Amino acid sequence: MTGGLAVTGADTRDPADELALAWIAGKRSVHTRRAYGRDIGVLVPQRASSAPSWLAWCSASGIDPLSAREHHVALYARALDSAGLSAASRARRLAALSGFYAYLTRRGHVAVNPAIDVARPVVDADASSTPGLTRDQALALVQSADTARGPQRARTAALIAVMLFSGARVGELVSADIEDLGTDRGHRVLRVTRKGGRQQALALPPPAAERLDAYLAGRSDMAHLPATAGHAGHRARRPLFATSTGARLFAPDIWALIRRLGEAAGLPADLVSHLGPHSLRHSFATLYLDAGGNLRDLQDALGHADPRTTRRYDRARHSLDRSPGYALAAFLGGATPDPVQVI
Repeated sequence: MTGGLAVTGADTRDPADELALAWIAGKRSVHTRRAYGRDIGVLVPQRASSAPSWLAWCSASGIDPLSAREHHVALYARALDSAGLSAASRARRLAALSGFYAYLTRRGHVAVNPAIDVARPVVDADASSTPGLTRDQALALVQSADTARGPQRARTAALIAVMLFSGARVGELVSADIEDLGTDRGHRVLRVTRKGGRQQALALPPPAAERLDAYLAGRSDMAHLPATAGHAGHRARRPLFATSTGARLFAPDIWALIRRLGEAAGLPADLVSHLGPHSLRHSFATLYLDAGGNLRDLQDALGHADPRTTRRYDRARHSLDRSPGYALAAFLGGATPDPVQVI
């Protein structure tokens, strides 16, 4: 069993891996395929500190995934809990597992879905457990990236700025190519593929665009674009954020980078230990709302289909100072009542 990366030889691949790959291949979104591949244990490597994938856990426990029973899934759920995963992460993994076995059940590979009745953590739909940054902490992190040591300083500065000022998901950025950069009615934009395969142009404000330009100016592959081997006349697409060899960055590398930068910036240790790419997306949302932004524009920028997902980032949504009654009183009475004077 591979447990992490899918091997290339079909004759050496475990049957459960083959079936997992077949199930994942049917998902339309590349981000969904990556997420399910990570949760089940095929396609992508895991971070060293993360909880085991389902296939890796089965392999370590001596369990054949195609013969797993409900109590095995329950034990796996306890392992995820012990590994310190958040309720949302545990619920997502168990949901992926149930989806995988539902696929196997429909096709007759297993008799019953062993994950269907295993209790999943209750996740508060109105709150986000992802840590966000204050204004000062966000500025400190950007400064830490700008002054990072090493030959990849420009890439580090650009990566942090693009994540913070665009709200892009890490999967969208590691999948992005230089050819996805462009302009739209005078705006610098990055075109990303969102969940469900939908294309969206994200605005790149000056702090992000300027750092990105500085990074790309130092790239050796900007002067020419080599032809793809075996496809005469066709050009290869270049990763927007690349390693020193020109390969794509891995999301786990970005997780580690953000935590190193947070530590160098002097952020609280308990915050640094939970920092990750989604913390920057979270901060993009909460700081925008703190600056007086509105939920409708934020929903569009984040690519949320459901406005309730966006509302989780509104830290002041229960403030009585924003009660609609005050605006209604002003509209009907022609005056702006002071909420402090209202009893």
